Amino acid sequence: MEIRGYHENDVPAMVRIWNEVVEEGAAFPQLEFLDGESGRRFFAEQTHCAVAEEDGAVVGLYILHPNNVGRCGHIANASYAIDSNYRGKHIGEKLVSDSLVQAKNAGFKLMQFNAVVDSNVQARHLYERLGFVQIGTIPNGFMMKDGSYQNIHLYYYVL
Repeated sequence: MEIRGYHENDVPAMVRIWNEVVEEGAAFPQLEFLDGESGRRFFAEQTHCAVAEEDGAVVGLYILHPNNVGRCGHIANASYAIDSNYRGKHIGEKLVSDSLVQAKNAGFKLMQFNAVVDSNVQARHLYERLGFVQIGTIPNGFMMKDGSYQNIHLYYYVL
């Protein structure tokens, strides 16, 4: 398993994996799907994007960017997506760990997650194990695909 910066030829796999998470409707706030062109633009606009590659196949990715602007621009945010056929293999841990290194290298001072869905227990346990601190809960802050609502949790990590 290699975590590396993405290349242009990775974009179709990245779009497929990203859209899979959007379609599941349980983690990302986005409702719109990416296509080849919007995916290229979206990934190019990030501070850093990386992929998890196994046996020549892209099996996961992350995007890294500022969480806000101006006086809060030193705080990073990231999103992670793993191909459903490869989940449970600790790829997420490798992606999160790499994103923390890349965030620090890019000059960020903190990482903040704004909306970790309550039912995303594996991610929450991973973040806490890596040293993220939960700073609050927003009741019913995330609308699931079925129209029900779940709490979201906010986390931060000092780089």
